[in-house]
Amino acid sequence: MQLTAILGLIIGFVGVIGGNILEGGNPASLIQLPAFVIVVVSSVGITMLSTPAANFAAAPKAMVKLFRKPDTDPLRLISTITTLAEKARKEGLLSLESEAQAINDDFLKKGIELIVDGTDPEVVGETLRNELYVMEKRHEGVYTVFEALGGYAPTMGVLGTVMGLVHVLEMLGSGDIEKLGHGIAVAFIATLYGVGTANLIFLPIGGRLKKLSQEETLVREMMIEGILSIQAGENPRVIQQKLLGFVAPNARNRATGAEARKEGVAVE
Repeated sequence: MQLTAILGLIIGFVGVIGGNILEGGNPASLIQLPAFVIVVVSSVGITMLSTPAANFAAAPKAMVKLFRKPDTDPLRLISTITTLAEKARKEGLLSLESEAQAINDDFLKKGIELIVDGTDPEVVGETLRNELYVMEKRHEGVYTVFEALGGYAPTMGVLGTVMGLVHVLEMLGSGDIEKLGHGIAVAFIATLYGVGTANLIFLPIGGRLKKLSQEETLVREMMIEGILSIQAGENPRVIQQKLLGFVAPNARNRATGAEARKEGVAVE
C-alpha cells in the first residue's frame, strides 16, 4: 500500500477545508450540486470526446496503481539477473531454459527465452525495446486522460461561474441584496470546483501515474541491459554493478552492504 498517496490526498483536502474553517467559512456552504454537474460531469464528457475510448476506459483501473506497492523490486530483480548470469556463465545459455519458466515477470521471461533460443542480440534488443515503447505509449494514453481532465475542469468552472453571474444579473430588479449576495457566492463555487478538482485530484493523479510509468520504464531498461549482458557472456559481478547504476544511491548502498555481509566482509 502506497501510504504517501493516501496521506497526500487527505492532507490536500484537509488543508483546503481547514483553511476555509480557520477563516470563518462553513464547509457545508461549498457543497453545490449544480456546480458539481457543470464542472465534473462536463469535464468528463469533454475528455471522453477528446481521448480514445480504450484509454478512457483504462483510466479508472489505472488509479489502483496509486495505492498499490509496485510489483517489481529492482534490487530483487538485480539479484535474479545476477543469479541467471552466474548459471549461464558456468553451464551455458541453454541451462536457463528451465530457469525461465520460474520467472514471474513476463518481460524478463520473454527476454531470457529469446537468448536461450539463440536469437541474434540485435533482434533481442529490438524486440524488447519495441515492447517497451508500446508499453510507454499505452501508459501515456492513460495518464493523459487525467491531464486532460485537469485542463478542462478550470475552464468549466469559469463557464459555470459566468452562467451563475448571468442568473444573478437577472435578479437585479428584485432589489433583494441578501439574495443577490447568495447568488454571487454560489456562482463562484463553480470556479472553486474547477480549480480544486484539477489541482487536488486530476493533475496529481496524472502526475503520479506518469512518474510510475517512468519508473517501470527504467526497470525494464535495466532488464534489457541485464539480458543482453548475459547473452554477451559478461562477468556476473560486472553485470550486477552495471545494473545497480539504475537504482537510487541509497538502495545501491543497501544492496552493496547486504552483499558484503553475505560474503562475511565487514561493512563500516
